[in-house]
Amino acid sequence: MIDYGLTPGQMAHAGKMVVRDRIAYVVPTKDRPDDLRKLFESLRTQGEAPDQVIIVDASEPPIRAICDEFADLPLTYVRVYPPSLAKQRNAGMATLDDGITIAGYLDDDLELEPDATSKMKEFWSAAGPDVGGAAFTIVNQPLRQSAFGAAADFFLLNAKRQGRLLRSGFASSIAVPSEDIDTDWLYGGATLWRRKVIEQHRYDEWYIGHGFLEDVDYSYRVSRNHKLWVVAAARVWHWPRPVMASKQFTLGVQQVVNRIYFTRKMGTFSAMALSWALLGQCFFNIAQSVQQRESSGFRRFLGNLKGLVLVMSGRLNSVDGIWK
Repeated sequence: MIDYGLTPGQMAHAGKMVVRDRIAYVVPTKDRPDDLRKLFESLRTQGEAPDQVIIVDASEPPIRAICDEFADLPLTYVRVYPPSLAKQRNAGMATLDDGITIAGYLDDDLELEPDATSKMKEFWSAAGPDVGGAAFTIVNQPLRQSAFGAAADFFLLNAKRQGRLLRSGFASSIAVPSEDIDTDWLYGGATLWRRKVIEQHRYDEWYIGHGFLEDVDYSYRVSRNHKLWVVAAARVWHWPRPVMASKQFTLGVQQVVNRIYFTRKMGTFSAMALSWALLGQCFFNIAQSVQQRESSGFRRFLGNLKGLVLVMSGRLNSVDGIWK
């Protein structure tokens, strides 16, 4: 557990000024009006409301009218088109109000529990200056499957210890912690950052379209100089759409190209371990198709092969694709 130190009451008794954090949420969105309404409704129920909610809209047509339905929320509307997740995130942070001290990103398909914002404020009010980022707990995260989990660990795709960057450049998953845990990375769509971190780090817009791995890239860079935590008591639900069959091939290309770009950029991972993990990724994609008797995994495998061909031919270029 993180050491929370003095309580606000103890700090006041000691004659120290307690500064109230002001929190902003940035919500990149694209063509999800129903999901966005569900998120807005959950923001309405917060015991402590956020101080600013920035909607970065890449929908076609735009969804500003939906924002107008929730005039009671402190909404700021920003239009960014064509859609690209990293670019939308950067554009949202560029419009923070001056007084915001903590800001982060919410996926448009999240639903916050009523005390989620207040629990986050409690965490940040006690966090030391070395803490740079903190994520909500996603309570419906998929559980590790025993057989596939052991195989994933063998191929350095995952590990039992949560939230670690492995020597392969793959990140171990973050499940549902029973207490606060420190990590090497945080997911992109349910995480808050200190204002100084936001001012020092931008999302890498090399990751275009859906931006596969852009969150690992960003949070791992932050982790080199700051501590990262997942806050057990700050709980949200995630309702993602499945990846469309027609987009599985593009996702497979991104699985290889974006991973290799990330590891080369950081320069801290093992090329041999990465090669082994990419082999395992190909195996898992094929195994999924066999187990589930459908073509999605095989399409990703073909995308993996295309990605390897692109990299080996010297074309480590951004791969576009909105695959949800």
